[in-house]
Amino acid sequence: MKIIRYLDAAGAVHFGSEQPDGTVYRIAGDIFRDYVVTPQHDHVAKRLAPIEPRQILGVGLNYRHHAKEAGMKEPELPVLFVKGVNTLQNPGDPILIPTHLPSTEVDYECELAVVIGRNCKNVSRDDALDHVLGYMCANDVSARDWQIKRGGGQWCRGKFFDTFCPLGPCLVTTDDIPDPNALKISTRLNGETVQDWTTADMIFDVPRIIEFLSASTTLPAGTVILTGTPHGVGMAAKPVPRWLKPGDEVTIAIENVGELTNPVAME
Repeated sequence: MKIIRYLDAAGAVHFGSEQPDGTVYRIAGDIFRDYVVTPQHDHVAKRLAPIEPRQILGVGLNYRHHAKEAGMKEPELPVLFVKGVNTLQNPGDPILIPTHLPSTEVDYECELAVVIGRNCKNVSRDDALDHVLGYMCANDVSARDWQIKRGGGQWCRGKFFDTFCPLGPCLVTTDDIPDPNALKISTRLNGETVQDWTTADMIFDVPRIIEFLSASTTLPAGTVILTGTPHGVGMAAKPVPRWLKPGDEVTIAIENVGELTNPVAME
């Protein structure tokens, strides 16, 4: 099932079940506990990010070919970083290039986002997917100058600006995606495909990531995990890097999930 979050004509926020023909049926209840799809049709005045995350955890350098293009050794364990919930952005709303802490090296990263559906801790690899509600497209927008040159050795400053985590266009439940590591994933920048690969290239697959992140650590329902990006990021473009600029449009596409599109503007 495809779950969306949206504003109706009166400006109220709802969850809905989106049908193949675009019809939306309102959902009643808590999507992390008990909910039902009602027969009520709704008009979607504005599509929002599918959930408001409790926290956003990122796994860096998690595709083999991306590690190679970055000239870095494949990690022996998942590399964790965090993004604040302030980074959340809706489908269709702009990615804002920072001006108060200026960046001239803002980059795109298509990623499969995993949504934890119930509190979990010390989850085994075999049981990991039982704790997943579903999957979304994500753009792990990164200011590379702040991530690499001015971040003091930490990635978070370059990942933490407002609007730097667009999510959507929907949350696809696990019954429609039995294997999250068998999906095509891509990025289009102004209509040109710049990333085009598969989640099978992850160094640490989704069950292993959940097992690692939940070790001695509670992941509350509503945790969003970004699982890494394939090769083709703007930082690695030749002969010159391909940085985002005002007027650009970025689309993240994942097989069986959908397409997430955002324009780019200055803060």
